[in-house]
Amino acid sequence: MLTILQAAPAAPQGGSSLSMWIMLALVFVVMYFFMIRPQRKQQKELQAFRDSLKKGDKVVTMGGIFGTVVEVKETSLLLQVDKDVKIRVAKSSVVRDYETDAQQQ
Repeated sequence: MLTILQAAPAAPQGGSSLSMWIMLALVFVVMYFFMIRPQRKQQKELQAFRDSLKKGDKVVTMGGIFGTVVEVKETSLLLQVDKDVKIRVAKSSVVRDYETDAQQQ
């Protein structure tokens, strides 16, 4: 009988449940500042870049196509990828300006 009582788990104390909630809240706060907030900031910067595109900008699409912006519409761009080759792409597929990337290197 003594062994059964010794094997039974101890009853939780009131202070341990409070500390568990505090630790859980701290995990969420850390996750927000290290994962969610930087991702939102990056998305806002990318959207601002896409909104500021103008004729003559040299860009790269998600598919790796390099081109120069010839025409800007609300949701699409006309890119010149070669002397006589122009393609229309979605604005959301443009990921960066390769002119500034080349200057940074």
